[in-house]
Amino acid sequence: MAEHILLRHRDIPDLHKLDVYLQHGGYEAFKKVVTTMTPQQVIDEVKASGLRGRGGAGFPTGLKWGFLTKDFPRYVTANSDESEPGTFKDREILEKNPHQFFEGVMICAYAAQANVAYNYMRGEFWDIAMRLDQVLAELRERGFLGKNLFGTNYSLDIHNHLGAGAYICGEESALLESIEGKLGQPRLKPPFPADKGLYNKPTIVNNTETLTNVPMIIARGAAWYKTMGTEKSPGPKVFCLSGHVKNPGNYELPLGTTFRHLIYELGGGPPSGLKVKAILTAGASSTVLTGGDDILDTPMDYESVAAKGGALGSASIIVLDESVDMAWLTLKTSRFFKHESCGKCTPCREGTYWMLNILERLNRHAATKADVDLLNNVASQIAGKVPAIPQLANRLRTGMRVACSGTTSSPTTTTNRMLRPGNSIQLKA
Repeated sequence: MAEHILLRHRDIPDLHKLDVYLQHGGYEAFKKVVTTMTPQQVIDEVKASGLRGRGGAGFPTGLKWGFLTKDFPRYVTANSDESEPGTFKDREILEKNPHQFFEGVMICAYAAQANVAYNYMRGEFWDIAMRLDQVLAELRERGFLGKNLFGTNYSLDIHNHLGAGAYICGEESALLESIEGKLGQPRLKPPFPADKGLYNKPTIVNNTETLTNVPMIIARGAAWYKTMGTEKSPGPKVFCLSGHVKNPGNYELPLGTTFRHLIYELGGGPPSGLKVKAILTAGASSTVLTGGDDILDTPMDYESVAAKGGALGSASIIVLDESVDMAWLTLKTSRFFKHESCGKCTPCREGTYWMLNILERLNRHAATKADVDLLNNVASQIAGKVPAIPQLANRLRTGMRVACSGTTSSPTTTTNRMLRPGNSIQLKA
């Protein structure tokens, strides 16, 4: 993009420093909403922008804010857990552009009529948390947090909270349990956080990148924001590019940019010179899409990727070239999810254990046709029955089918058929 909206630190040196941020319009949007707008007007402006959640689901942000029930007190929680393998966009924002993120948290808190907000980070972010504690201390000292902000009766404070490094705490209700000092396991829904969230009170949970969009929307207007991206997926998005590419990293692009532009024109393509075999579009838990021209020319927005059988999610693009054994890939990701299963739900707790055992046999070439059938059966038992993270079950099921497609007589999906020649599974008689 000609101008970065979310990664503004790439255009403005030292933007992480408060004085530099203030020189470039910092906290003016927050002052504007507190002194001249009602909470409902803020919600309406965010709704009009079309901003959608950047953490995975892509749910309309303004609509989510409007779901809060009438109970008080209310809370806002920023989800900076970023535990999905292949995702590293929020870390860059927290490290290099923390003030724009915190300003987004503040505006969200005002819209929610909340006086306390939390920034939840994974335990491995302890070093970032130390620096962000210093940022918040300076904001309190300079009068941007505390009581009677800008001479009004609105008060707000923000706290950083470190988890213990559990993957499941990226799920919003498990995150809330963790903040409350409980075991990080998902809650059954309903009720949803907008009704019964943190401390059983109405709560908004939004992703770090989502909230970083908000100050620019308030400062420049919803109409300006909708000039970027697509009609149904407006605005910029930070795409995390990793795997077999020459230039991995974070790329801020308008939603609707094609996979080909990101992977080849910006990422430089696979360094081996081999073709792209498959793409994980939303980190390790996402569906595997093939690397053919049809997929490469697909716009990266929520609707277009879904139409191809995938999900844009957090836009953590992992590229796999033709050298990758898909059976190995499925084993590796299944091992991760078996380890990270919180153990609350039986289908996930037991299913990931048995899938890993079977996949290990498959990769040792010690499996039988019955094992392949059993693997399909176990995956089908998980799919749709893990309330906290259904994409995990879908990812395991899809990835397992991809890995086993070389051994089945009738592959169940087009993806299986296209990936079949690269698999190395051999079955015992």
